[in-house]
Amino acid sequence: RLSRDQWAHAIRRTGQRMKVPLLTIGLVLGLGFVTRYSGTDAIIGLAFTKTGTFYPFFAAVIGWLGVFLTGSDTSSNALFGSLQKITAQQLHLDPVLITAANSTGGVMGKMIDAQSIVVATAACYEDRVEGANAVGPIFRKVFWHSVALVVLMGLLVLAQSTVLTWMIPHYATR
Repeated sequence: RLSRDQWAHAIRRTGQRMKVPLLTIGLVLGLGFVTRYSGTDAIIGLAFTKTGTFYPFFAAVIGWLGVFLTGSDTSSNALFGSLQKITAQQLHLDPVLITAANSTGGVMGKMIDAQSIVVATAACYEDRVEGANAVGPIFRKVFWHSVALVVLMGLLVLAQSTVLTWMIPHYATR
Protein backbone atom coordinates (compact mmCIF):
# COMPACT_ATOMS: atom_id res chain seq x y z
CA ARG A 1 0.00 0.00 0.00
CA LEU A 2 1.33 3.44 -0.94
CA SER A 3 1.68 6.24 1.53
CA ARG A 4 0.40 9.76 0.85
CA ASP A 5 3.96 10.92 0.02
CA GLN A 6 4.45 8.03 -2.40
CA TRP A 7 1.16 8.88 -4.14
CA ALA A 8 2.17 12.55 -4.39
CA HIS A 9 5.58 11.60 -5.79
CA ALA A 10 4.00 9.25 -8.36
CA ILE A 11 1.52 11.91 -9.48
CA ARG A 12 4.26 14.57 -9.80
CA ARG A 13 6.50 12.19 -11.74
CA THR A 14 3.65 11.19 -14.06
CA GLY A 15 2.75 14.84 -14.63
CA GLN A 16 6.34 15.65 -15.54
CA ARG A 17 6.49 12.75 -17.99
CA MET A 18 3.17 13.70 -19.61
CA LYS A 19 4.04 17.34 -20.44
CA VAL A 20 5.57 16.65 -23.86
CA PRO A 21 3.01 14.02 -25.00
CA LEU A 22 0.10 16.30 -24.07
CA LEU A 23 1.70 19.23 -25.88
CA THR A 24 2.28 17.03 -28.94
CA ILE A 25 -1.35 15.88 -29.00
CA GLY A 26 -2.55 19.47 -28.73
CA LEU A 27 -0.29 20.63 -31.55
CA VAL A 28 -1.31 17.80 -33.88
CA LEU A 29 -5.01 18.45 -33.26
CA GLY A 30 -4.37 22.15 -33.88
CA LEU A 31 -2.66 21.28 -37.17
CA GLY A 32 -5.73 19.25 -38.14
CA PHE A 33 -7.97 22.27 -37.62
CA VAL A 34 -5.58 24.55 -39.54
CA THR A 35 -5.51 22.18 -42.53
CA ARG A 36 -9.29 21.95 -42.50
CA TYR A 37 -9.93 25.70 -42.20
CA SER A 38 -7.26 26.62 -44.76
CA GLY A 39 -8.67 24.22 -47.35
CA THR A 40 -5.49 22.18 -47.54
CA ASP A 41 -7.36 18.94 -46.91
CA ALA A 42 -9.73 19.73 -49.80
CA ILE A 43 -6.87 20.38 -52.20
CA ILE A 44 -5.02 17.21 -51.21
CA GLY A 45 -8.30 15.27 -51.30
CA LEU A 46 -8.90 16.39 -54.86
CA ALA A 47 -5.35 15.36 -55.77
CA PHE A 48 -6.01 11.88 -54.36
CA THR A 49 -8.93 11.46 -56.75
CA LYS A 50 -6.30 10.74 -59.42
CA THR A 51 -5.90 7.27 -57.87
CA GLY A 52 -9.42 6.49 -59.13
CA THR A 53 -10.96 3.18 -58.17
CA PHE A 54 -7.85 2.18 -56.21
CA TYR A 55 -8.37 4.95 -53.68
CA PRO A 56 -10.15 2.75 -51.11
CA PHE A 57 -6.93 0.76 -50.79
CA PHE A 58 -4.95 3.93 -50.17
CA ALA A 59 -7.49 5.21 -47.63
CA ALA A 60 -6.32 2.55 -45.18
CA VAL A 61 -2.66 3.30 -45.95
CA ILE A 62 -3.21 7.03 -45.28
CA GLY A 63 -4.67 6.20 -41.87
CA TRP A 64 -1.75 3.85 -41.20
CA LEU A 65 0.78 6.56 -42.06
CA GLY A 66 -1.16 9.13 -40.05
CA VAL A 67 -0.96 7.09 -36.86
CA PHE A 68 2.68 6.20 -37.50
CA LEU A 69 3.50 9.90 -37.80
CA THR A 70 1.25 11.36 -35.10
CA GLY A 71 1.08 8.50 -32.62
CA SER A 72 -2.69 8.68 -32.29
CA ASP A 73 -5.67 7.39 -34.24
CA THR A 74 -7.63 10.41 -33.03
CA SER A 75 -4.95 12.76 -34.38
CA SER A 76 -4.83 10.87 -37.67
CA ASN A 77 -8.61 11.14 -37.97
CA ALA A 78 -8.43 14.87 -37.19
CA LEU A 79 -5.74 15.38 -39.83
CA PHE A 80 -7.09 13.15 -42.58
CA GLY A 81 -10.80 12.57 -41.86
CA SER A 82 -12.00 15.52 -43.91
CA LEU A 83 -9.55 14.69 -46.71
CA GLN A 84 -10.90 11.13 -46.81
CA LYS A 85 -14.51 12.33 -46.91
CA ILE A 86 -13.84 14.84 -49.70
CA THR A 87 -11.98 12.27 -51.79
CA ALA A 88 -14.74 9.68 -51.27
CA GLN A 89 -17.42 12.15 -52.33
CA GLN A 90 -15.51 13.18 -55.45
CA LEU A 91 -15.03 9.53 -56.44
CA HIS A 92 -18.68 8.67 -55.61
CA LEU A 93 -17.60 6.24 -52.89
CA ASP A 94 -19.28 5.71 -49.55
CA PRO A 95 -17.69 8.33 -47.24
CA VAL A 96 -18.48 6.20 -44.18
CA LEU A 97 -16.48 3.29 -45.62
CA ILE A 98 -13.54 5.49 -46.58
CA THR A 99 -13.34 7.40 -43.29
CA ALA A 100 -13.68 4.10 -41.41
CA ALA A 101 -10.79 2.78 -43.51
CA ASN A 102 -8.69 5.72 -42.31
CA SER A 103 -9.39 4.81 -38.70
CA THR A 104 -8.95 1.08 -39.23
CA GLY A 105 -5.69 1.57 -41.09
CA GLY A 106 -4.62 3.69 -38.16
CA VAL A 107 -5.08 0.76 -35.82
CA MET A 108 -2.52 -1.15 -37.90
CA GLY A 109 -0.19 1.85 -37.70
CA LYS A 110 -0.38 1.86 -33.91
CA MET A 111 1.85 -1.23 -33.90
CA ILE A 112 4.78 0.75 -35.31
CA ASP A 113 4.06 4.12 -33.74
CA ALA A 114 7.17 5.29 -31.91
CA GLN A 115 5.20 6.68 -28.97
CA SER A 116 3.46 3.35 -28.37
CA ILE A 117 6.72 1.43 -28.48
CA VAL A 118 8.40 3.89 -26.11
CA VAL A 119 5.46 3.70 -23.69
CA ALA A 120 5.59 -0.10 -23.83
CA THR A 121 9.31 -0.17 -23.09
CA ALA A 122 8.89 2.37 -20.28
CA ALA A 123 6.25 0.12 -18.72
CA CYS A 124 8.28 -3.07 -19.14
CA TYR A 125 11.82 -1.92 -18.34
CA GLU A 126 12.82 -0.24 -15.10
CA ASP A 127 16.19 0.73 -16.55
CA ARG A 128 15.77 3.54 -19.13
CA VAL A 129 18.85 2.54 -21.12
CA GLU A 130 17.65 -1.06 -21.38
CA GLY A 131 14.21 0.19 -22.45
CA ALA A 132 15.70 2.54 -25.04
CA ASN A 133 17.78 -0.31 -26.44
CA ALA A 134 14.63 -2.43 -26.85
CA VAL A 135 12.81 0.09 -29.09
CA GLY A 136 14.63 -0.86 -32.32
CA PRO A 137 14.20 -4.64 -31.97
CA ILE A 138 10.51 -4.24 -31.11
CA PHE A 139 9.95 -2.01 -34.16
CA ARG A 140 11.73 -4.49 -36.44
CA LYS A 141 9.64 -7.38 -35.09
CA VAL A 142 6.25 -5.71 -35.62
CA PHE A 143 6.91 -3.66 -38.78
CA TRP A 144 6.18 -6.34 -41.37
CA HIS A 145 3.15 -7.56 -39.42
CA SER A 146 1.82 -4.02 -39.53
CA VAL A 147 2.49 -3.71 -43.27
CA ALA A 148 0.80 -7.05 -43.99
CA LEU A 149 -2.26 -6.10 -41.95
CA VAL A 150 -2.68 -2.69 -43.59
CA VAL A 151 -2.34 -4.26 -47.04
CA LEU A 152 -5.02 -6.82 -46.13
CA MET A 153 -7.22 -4.04 -44.77
CA GLY A 154 -6.69 -1.97 -47.92
CA LEU A 155 -7.64 -4.93 -50.10
CA LEU A 156 -10.76 -5.58 -48.00
CA VAL A 157 -11.85 -1.93 -48.26
CA LEU A 158 -11.17 -1.99 -52.01
CA ALA A 159 -13.34 -5.11 -52.33
CA GLN A 160 -16.06 -3.56 -50.16
CA SER A 161 -16.17 -0.48 -52.36
CA THR A 162 -16.49 -2.45 -55.61
CA VAL A 163 -17.56 -6.09 -55.31
CA LEU A 164 -18.71 -6.54 -51.71
CA THR A 165 -20.87 -3.43 -51.46
CA TRP A 166 -23.59 -5.43 -49.69
CA MET A 167 -21.35 -5.59 -46.60
CA ILE A 168 -21.65 -1.85 -45.94
CA PRO A 169 -24.89 -0.72 -44.32
CA HIS A 170 -26.53 2.20 -46.07
CA TYR A 171 -27.39 5.22 -44.01
CA ALA A 172 -30.22 7.66 -44.46
CA THR A 173 -29.30 11.06 -45.85
CA ARG A 174 -31.32 14.20 -45.35
